[in-house]
This record gives sequence, structure tokens and C-alpha cells, in this order.
Amino acid sequence: MRVERPACAVARVAPATLMLVLLLCAGHAHAQPRPERVAACESCHGPAGNAQIAQFPSLAGQPKVFIENQLVMMREGLRDVPAMKEVMAGISDAEIVALASHYASMPSVPTSGSADPQKHRAGEQTARKMLCGTCHLPDYAGQNQVPRLAGQNEEYLVQSMKQFRDSPGPGRDTIMAAALHGLSDADLANVAHYLARFKR
Repeated sequence: MRVERPACAVARVAPATLMLVLLLCAGHAHAQPRPERVAACESCHGPAGNAQIAQFPSLAGQPKVFIENQLVMMREGLRDVPAMKEVMAGISDAEIVALASHYASMPSVPTSGSADPQKHRAGEQTARKMLCGTCHLPDYAGQNQVPRLAGQNEEYLVQSMKQFRDSPGPGRDTIMAAALHGLSDADLANVAHYLARFKR
């Protein structure tokens, strides 16, 4: 069965991973992840991919191609995430596709708790000014290679944006490093506060 792949889905993939992503996208579309794999993922990323630990990202509702690409880069050592090294050791392409399909289909649960009106308003203004909705879509649901931001853990968003801004490394999107250049820590905190609680 042929799986449609929009051209933009691979347009931003590093050359070293392009062939891997094409191979992943080409098949295994209906495979189910092994329960032990899901259990390992959910020990950090939470039930159905909605992380309960603030510094870990939620996987629920992330675009399938985005998850596939990140897992391939971690497996191949192109993106260094120490906590993921042992988990990704020996994982097959088929397992990556199955996990990506599974978590892409899970509903994202926005951060609970009331918003700080001032931070929320400031974050919304900064997100609009920075045109975050251009790549991440107006509802911040993400697309193709671009991750979902809506409902993501606030603390994780802050630490990720700081990493992009201050010390982007291998496997990190250089577009984001440029986009966040010049934003203060307070700006990033406000944007994270807004996105973590974003609802359509």
C-alpha cells in the first residue's frame, strides 16, 4: 500500500537522515507497537503519551513524521539525548513507525491549572509577533516535520527554547535558533505558558 508523503514532509530533513525517513515513510503504516515498547515510553512520557513529568515532552498528537524523524536521529546518534540512548538501542524502522503512528493518534491533553492572565497575554502576543503559527499552524498542532506545541509541558517548552536559542547542537533545527534569537528568558517563559494552555 502506498503511503502519501507531502513534499514538505521531508524538505527540512538533514541529508544524512533523508534516506532513513523515506524508508520509514514507505511502509509499516499499520503496525502496532509492542506493549513493552509502549510501557518503556510511557514511564517517562506519560499515559497515552501525555507526560506527567514536567521536564519530559508529551508525545500525544505529535505529527507522525516528526516523531519518526526524531527517533531515527536519536537512534543514529545524530541527536544526542542521553536518556534515550539505551531505549533506542537496536530499535527497528518498523518499531519506530509503529510508535510514531500510535502516539500521533493519541489525543493531546493541555496542561491543567489556571493561566496567569498577564503571562498568557504576553505569551500570545510574542507568539503572534514571532509568527509561530506559520510553521506550527495557527492552532499550534504542528505538521509534518514541525512539532505540536499546543498542550506541551510548560517546563519542557522553556528548556527546549533555551537550548535552541543558546546552544543549538546536532539534530536541532537551525531555523528555530534563528527564530528565537534575541528573545529574553521572560519572553520564552511567557510563550511556554501560553502554548502549554492553548486550546482551539
